[in-house]
Amino acid sequence: MDRHLEKLWTTLEKVDDHAVSIRAWGGKLAGVLSAGGRLLACGNGGSAAEAQHLTAELVGRFRADRPPYAAIPLHGDSSSMTAIANDFGHEEVYARQVRAHGRPGDVLMCLSTSGGSPNVLAAARAAQEVGVVTWALTGPAPNPLADLCDEAVAVPAQETATVQEVHLAMIHLLCDAIEEAV
Repeated sequence: MDRHLEKLWTTLEKVDDHAVSIRAWGGKLAGVLSAGGRLLACGNGGSAAEAQHLTAELVGRFRADRPPYAAIPLHGDSSSMTAIANDFGHEEVYARQVRAHGRPGDVLMCLSTSGGSPNVLAAARAAQEVGVVTWALTGPAPNPLADLCDEAVAVPAQETATVQEVHLAMIHLLCDAIEEAV
């Protein structure tokens, strides 16, 4: 087996037990979204791309045709991001949007391969301030983000690419669980 694929395979075996947690998140999130709540998602770099992938699956569809759900990738509004970064600093680019868009009972999905991104940590703290549930997909634990969020799945891989590939599998598992629940 190719070395890259072997690392991915080995890591997937290590996180298989977390599928139960991700499916439980899917059931909870299906209830939030069906009741008119929303999902906010944030991350940097590849994690931002995965946050946007998740929200696209919910606003569009994963497998089944269904009503669209309210899901917002917080990096998607470049004007807000650059204005916030300019006026309040890069650390606040997600936190300020969480305070603007988050309502009690909504969910914030935080993605970070390091688990230590200051702007993602600030978003999680802001979410807790406004009553938004916080979930994290991170790289190896322990890390500050996993410790801060209400629930977290930490991927035990050293390479960023492997962590991100497993995060994408978890995102698809989450979407599958949401659609099964509704």
